[in-house]
Amino acid sequence: MIMGKMIGGGVESVVMNYYRFIDRDKIQFDFIIDSDSTQVPRTEIEKLGGRIYEIPPYQNIFKYLKSLDDIFKNNNYRVVHSHINTLSVFPLSVAKKNKIPVRIAHSHSTASRGEYKKNILKNVLRPFSKVAPTHYMAPTIHASKWLFGEKNSKDKTFILKNAIDIQKFSFNRNTRNELRNKYGYDDNDFIIGNVGRFVWQKNQEFLLYVFKEVLNEIPSAKLVLVGDGPLKKNLLNLAVELNIKDYVYFIDNSTNVEDIYQILDYFVFPSNYEGLGIVAIEAQIMGLPTLCSDRVPREVEVTNLCMFLSIDIKPHEWAKCIIDTSQKFKNNSRVSKKSDIQFNNYDIECEANKLADIYIELGEG
Repeated sequence: MIMGKMIGGGVESVVMNYYRFIDRDKIQFDFIIDSDSTQVPRTEIEKLGGRIYEIPPYQNIFKYLKSLDDIFKNNNYRVVHSHINTLSVFPLSVAKKNKIPVRIAHSHSTASRGEYKKNILKNVLRPFSKVAPTHYMAPTIHASKWLFGEKNSKDKTFILKNAIDIQKFSFNRNTRNELRNKYGYDDNDFIIGNVGRFVWQKNQEFLLYVFKEVLNEIPSAKLVLVGDGPLKKNLLNLAVELNIKDYVYFIDNSTNVEDIYQILDYFVFPSNYEGLGIVAIEAQIMGLPTLCSDRVPREVEVTNLCMFLSIDIKPHEWAKCIIDTSQKFKNNSRVSKKSDIQFNNYDIECEANKLADIYIELGEG
């Protein structure tokens, strides 16, 4: 597993979910990570039988490639699976040089106007995405088409759902009450939440403007932002500037996110772009009304709780939608949506078996 920087993001969560549930008597993972990774589940990986190799970040390209070459020469890998999007060209090229027979490029995301420096690199590397892989994977056709093109997405891409542990993400009213007391929230507080890295892609700045509009109409409203990232200070400053800092709570992403879903009343996901957006699915299985931007793939709509709005409309229109639909869903008893998730193939127990079969079939081919 080529992971790049492990920083507690969604891709690591997806890979670790599969690792926990895959048949490790048949399939074992090694993790190749950048040495500047900040959140590595080392103890769990080693307990499950995996090994971790730390290598220099790709920015030090010559040392990066040399380290990969050494690892591939010293291990008899049948499969190398790279999760670093356009950057996969580097490790998979080294894997090809070392004659590793199965080389999987996995597209987890896309791009959007706004991340200018990132997009330059993505657009330079994207044409090379098909040079070294033998196979392609993505969570959605949308993510596949962006990196691998229309033809490869139709004929050669495995769509691997970003599946979740349904039992872990199950709503329980007693747990909700206990956690609300623990975090100091009243029963009448209307709590909106978001989970994600504090980066431009996730667009929490826009959410702060939306929340200010909600607070004008619902004085008991609170906003919980779960995550970390380079824009945290900007978000803190904006909350002060908007005079809403006493109603906005920042929780680091080491917290059990399933606990946060329990205490929420509404989930808002205004991303500028997504490959999928697994947190929107987690929120739905917890029975939360979930409002996504129109830049989030429609594949996240796995229950009748999911809605979409244009990211280009004004914050007060988002606030109106939240307020109006919260009243609608408030009249319905909140329940977990397990059957909907299973029907849409996001149950990790089933999907991990499928992934094991893919690895075995490819590795023996």
